[in-house]
Amino acid sequence: MHLYPITAYHYLVLAAALFALGATGVMLRRNIIILFMSIELMLNAVNLNLVAFSRLNGHVVGQVFALFIVAVAAAEAVVGLGILLAFYRNKETLNIDEVNLLRG
Repeated sequence: MHLYPITAYHYLVLAAALFALGATGVMLRRNIIILFMSIELMLNAVNLNLVAFSRLNGHVVGQVFALFIVAVAAAEAVVGLGILLAFYRNKETLNIDEVNLLRG
């Protein structure tokens, strides 16, 4: 049995696939929860790239930056879910087309 090492190329392909899946979800879906999940998927793809290049170059800077992105994404998720909860209580729907009704 011959084992192949996992290189930076493998991480980049996986990150590109995750980012494309997230971008597709952002463009095609109308549910706000799926939209937020797609944005989180794209952020995780960027984090995977940061960690892969950080390991490739032997620096810790990419890993530290990825850790900050995870912390900001957690705060964004809390604020976003709070807004979603308030929106659902007012309009009783999570359809993105109804968001423009918040203006007035």
